[in-house]
Amino acid sequence: MVKALDGALRGPGLRVGIAVSRFHEVITGRLLDGAIATLRTHGVALDDILVTWVPGAFELPQACQWLARTGKVDALVMLGAVVRGGTDHYEYVCRGVTDGAMRVELDTGLPLGFGVLTCAELDQAMARAGGDHGNKGSDAAIAVLAMADLRRQLAGPTAGPTG
Repeated sequence: MVKALDGALRGPGLRVGIAVSRFHEVITGRLLDGAIATLRTHGVALDDILVTWVPGAFELPQACQWLARTGKVDALVMLGAVVRGGTDHYEYVCRGVTDGAMRVELDTGLPLGFGVLTCAELDQAMARAGGDHGNKGSDAAIAVLAMADLRRQLAGPTAGPTG
C-alpha cells in the first residue's frame, strides 16, 4: 500500500509571521483579518502571530525573509494587493513579488502562504478580500497551516510544530 501524507490544519504551537502591505490597506486589512481569524480557528495563539507592515507589495518578500531569519516564526504568510494600472508597473511588481515569495520559501525552508491579490480592478480585489469571492488571506492561512503540518510529518514524530 502506498503511504500518503496530507497536511492537516493544526495550529497549536505554530508561530506564524505575517507580512502585509500598507498599499491598498482597505483591502490588505481585510486579508489580514481573514488570515488571523483562520489561524485562530485552527489553534494558533494570538501571541504566536507576528504581523509586520511594509509600504507596498514589492517589499513583502524581503520582510518575509527577515521574519524567517529571526528564528521567531515557523511559517510565513504574505498579504498584499496589486491592482493593474495604465502602465507596465503592474507586471514588474507582480513578477517581483511572486518570484521573491518562491525564493523566500525555498531559501528558508519555511512554509509560505501566498495571499497577494493581482487584480485588474479594485472591485475584484475587494471581492477577494472578504467579498463575493471569499477571503484570500484566509486561504493563505489555510495553505500555510497544511504545509507546516506536512513539514512536521516529514521531519518525524519528535519534531516541533514545523519540524
